[in-house]
Amino acid sequence: MSKETVIGAVPGLFGPKIYKPIDKILIPILEYIDPDTTAEEADNCLEKLEKTVHKEIIDVAISRGKEKYGADFTKSAKNAVSSQITNSMKEKLRYTFDNFKIDQSSNETDRNNALITAKTEEERWIIQEKFDQRAQEYVDTFRERIKDVVEELKTECEETIVTRVETDIRQTKKNTIEESVRDHLRGFSRTIPSFLMAYGSDHEITLANFDQIVPDDVFLEVTGITLENFRFLRDGGTYRNDETGEEEFFKGKLFDEIVFNDSIKVFLALKKKLANYFNEEQIEDIFDYIPNLRNNQIFTPKKVVVQMVDLLEKENPGCFDDPDKTFADLYMKSGLYLTEIVKRLYRSEKLKALYPDPGERLNHIFANQVYGLAPTEIIYQITLAFILGFKDDVAIEKHNIKLCDALKYAKKGTLEGELRKLFPERNL
Repeated sequence: MSKETVIGAVPGLFGPKIYKPIDKILIPILEYIDPDTTAEEADNCLEKLEKTVHKEIIDVAISRGKEKYGADFTKSAKNAVSSQITNSMKEKLRYTFDNFKIDQSSNETDRNNALITAKTEEERWIIQEKFDQRAQEYVDTFRERIKDVVEELKTECEETIVTRVETDIRQTKKNTIEESVRDHLRGFSRTIPSFLMAYGSDHEITLANFDQIVPDDVFLEVTGITLENFRFLRDGGTYRNDETGEEEFFKGKLFDEIVFNDSIKVFLALKKKLANYFNEEQIEDIFDYIPNLRNNQIFTPKKVVVQMVDLLEKENPGCFDDPDKTFADLYMKSGLYLTEIVKRLYRSEKLKALYPDPGERLNHIFANQVYGLAPTEIIYQITLAFILGFKDDVAIEKHNIKLCDALKYAKKGTLEGELRKLFPERNL
């Protein structure tokens, strides 16, 4: 469905008067944000804002969508739209709040640096006034940006509802299995590199045996189709046409076998070439060649990961020189963050002195210093393959990479207890 079609349909379903005025929604919350707002207060404000926007924008738009579309706006569609917009809302609001907190912190750092150079009380007063003014400007900019974000969310919510429902309506009009399965294939092709990263091995993988390397439940979770569906698309077979009730034959052959097999070879060669993440001359990493999974497991770019670890080291000087210091990524998506930690530890001169043998040093790091949780089976296998696939001649005897959806336990407030079960030797 084209963007123009969606935009054209929105005014007929939604109008500006279905929502309360933006200022009336936001001002009672944003008035608590000022230049002296702490990070904790900002987080509390964010939580209140998320609940308010969900009630006054998302729920209102979904209610109007249900009123206008009726049975065509199914329960599953409504839940999907609500989940999608809620995630988008949280991401955009969190991003805006985080930038505000960064501005606050930067302003205070600049203030303190300037005050160090002040020689008189008059100079100190001028400096304080300057940075107080800048702090207020950050607050004003933040408030305006929040208003813009909420306005954007209104439009996004409406367009998402129209897109989802109109797409569902069109989908129900398709009456052949060929049309139905081709829709699945569009997303399936993006998942192949993820499967190869997670389950690809040294033996030859082709279209003919691809279904033998991936567990059925993982395949279904990631692609939305079963391995049986995949085999049907590949090999063909008989099926019953739901509209006519007649048994028909589908020839399969929806994959170009030569292209499929060549693509597998190219990716596995890249996987092997880029496996040694200790090689600083290596600019790329394998995740440059793996599309993000459809379930919002988005890989953090390597550049951003390096910046994160640089900041960690800056705020904790010498943290990578302590053989007893531990590091954890409780919601891994690729393993890039942990590999950057491993590299810093491995290159520490103090750890080199304690563990001159590279293999012994790596085994100490993996057994005692780095911990990671992967939320899904596919992510778990991908992170294992990446984090432990750096070298063939170093055997890692023990590691602390576990399959566990930390978010689920965090929401329940039981994450600490679950960590104790996963890592009893840490005496948490």
